[in-house]
Amino acid sequence: MSMGGLAGLMAGLLGIGGGALIVPVLAIVFESQHMDAGIIMQAALATSLATIVFTALSASLAHHRRRAVNWTIVARITPGIILGGLLGAAVVDALSSYALRVMFVIFMFAVALQFGFGRTAAAPHRRLPGTLIVTVVGAVIGVVSALFGIGGASMSVPFMTWCSVPVRQAIATSAAIGLPIALSTSIGLIIAGWADPRLPPWSLGYVVLPALIGVVAASTLAAPLGVRLAHHLREATLRRIFALFVALFAVRMLWGLVV
Repeated sequence: MSMGGLAGLMAGLLGIGGGALIVPVLAIVFESQHMDAGIIMQAALATSLATIVFTALSASLAHHRRRAVNWTIVARITPGIILGGLLGAAVVDALSSYALRVMFVIFMFAVALQFGFGRTAAAPHRRLPGTLIVTVVGAVIGVVSALFGIGGASMSVPFMTWCSVPVRQAIATSAAIGLPIALSTSIGLIIAGWADPRLPPWSLGYVVLPALIGVVAASTLAAPLGVRLAHHLREATLRRIFALFVALFAVRMLWGLVV
């Protein structure tokens, strides 16, 4: 699946899990297969998050080989991530797909503006806050990641750069953070959708296994290429790529709301 390859490339290049690409594509595919309309978004989100387990693992290992991941940050934020991911999965199970789309468009435009035009830290004196604040931030990232089927980089990368983490290290660390995000949210959505009679054969909760395998096969191979590109591009270029990518997807989602 070519979209899986592009998702893997983006995971390595920008620290994202590729969900911003995969969710709408899966939704279209599931519609064409006449899946029950009441669970299409849940299935698309869950399957996207399950693919991020593999893309995040591939990208974070590649970044780790270059000693770019700050594992101290990963360890500090993971408890909040897991809590937020499980809570977010419960919220996804309750919300309508239209509400998810509206929130997604607003959120992604805000992130694109912040990352494309926001100011970076002038000097490395701003540090990560205390354990309580980091846990709360992690929980928020986990909830929002579940709501939108993403790996959390659109929040974790700006948060870390605001705390004076160099952008390359922030991207690499975000790729590693994507793993607990994807695991916790996927588990939550597997439980939420367990034995739902509306799901197609070969589904594990809301995760549709044939779609998962197709995306993972391409994305896992492409992620290391993205990592190589990330370590050869200037920081300003990485920021612009990140902002452009988020904005383009927000436009795509907005088009789906008005058409």
